[in-house]
Amino acid sequence: MMRPVAAFVGLRYLRAQTANQFASFVSIASVICVALGVASLIVVMSVMNGFESELRERLLSLVGHASIEAAGDELDWRAARAAIEARDGVVAAAPFIDLEVMLSGGRKLSGALLTGILPELERGISEVERHMRVGRLDDLRAGKQGIILGRALALQLGLDQGDALTVMAPRKSAGRGLDTALRQFTVVGIFEMGLRDHDGVRALVHLDDAVLLAGRSTIGVRVKTADPFAAPGLVRSWAADWSVDGRPGVRIRDWTEDNATYFRAMRIEKIMMSLLLSLIVAVAVFNIVATLVMTVTDKRSGIAILRTLGYSRRTIVQIFAFQGLVVGWFGVLVGMTLGVSLARNIDVLAPRLERLFGFEFMPADVYYLTSLPAELHVGDVVWVAVIALLMTALATVYPAMRASGVAPAEVLRYE
Repeated sequence: MMRPVAAFVGLRYLRAQTANQFASFVSIASVICVALGVASLIVVMSVMNGFESELRERLLSLVGHASIEAAGDELDWRAARAAIEARDGVVAAAPFIDLEVMLSGGRKLSGALLTGILPELERGISEVERHMRVGRLDDLRAGKQGIILGRALALQLGLDQGDALTVMAPRKSAGRGLDTALRQFTVVGIFEMGLRDHDGVRALVHLDDAVLLAGRSTIGVRVKTADPFAAPGLVRSWAADWSVDGRPGVRIRDWTEDNATYFRAMRIEKIMMSLLLSLIVAVAVFNIVATLVMTVTDKRSGIAILRTLGYSRRTIVQIFAFQGLVVGWFGVLVGMTLGVSLARNIDVLAPRLERLFGFEFMPADVYYLTSLPAELHVGDVVWVAVIALLMTALATVYPAMRASGVAPAEVLRYE
């Protein structure tokens, strides 16, 4: 435990640095570097959190949080839908069929993921209707051969509302093995979700049309839950109960499996950005070491007098450790305040910086996002503060130990 006398002398030495202008400058630079490092870490981690949340929201805006498909025999999707919707935490469930197809519009071809849906139930799962640029979800009617395309896919094929296209889908045919089904569809709508994985490859048709195209009636169920992070456990718990009483087993997939690559890449990027920005704090730590070493050199006679008065080596260590901790922790406190303020007001500050410097953080012709998203997590702020505090505490060890090693007899011999 630090003695009061150590804190008192440490503060006296800290105030006395004004006589040594260089040491005083290095102390101020240390505080600024620590504050900038901590603030930068908090802001960058908040922006990365915002990007991750935005990406997750857009990825799940069309496909739901989990999907249920038959593991062997065909699934009674109506019974499965009713059973899963009865579970606490489930918002909605809807049938679907996914097909990998080839689309032909004029002379252009493109691969696509075709999904058969029931428009009246799909509204509870996806937000595609809110992102329709042309047409409506209700324009998909059974037997009418209507299709809704993602905007990027429609541009690639050169199609617009009312244009015809050919859908080619592989399917198994009895006695002939693998066969290809060809159907003519009419574009009845175009959506734009703001994500290449949806807008560039997704197409929607009515569930009945998809069944005819696939040549099978194996229909799955997509599920949306109140908490996306609870979806994997919730749906698998339901599947375990569903498989009893002789019901056929089901195959479960959730959003954490389907989009694992995206979130793993963002997690790695977040870690690397944090490590790089931690170098700013590391520079400040070296400044603190330099400041304390200069103070020890400047106060050798004072340290010797304290030792002759009976102060132990431990007290000398505490004096200089306290001095370094005051500098470092004051910088951490300033950095936390600055970082939290910037992260919470990034939506106001970013446009002002863009106007001031004449550039855009998120150009509309490159990114779907037009503003910097930020999501401040208390855990991130605490983690950054703890790491910075530990680094500044470690910076005091060497100078404090050096101060405690001053030999009073040698220093005072020529005084």
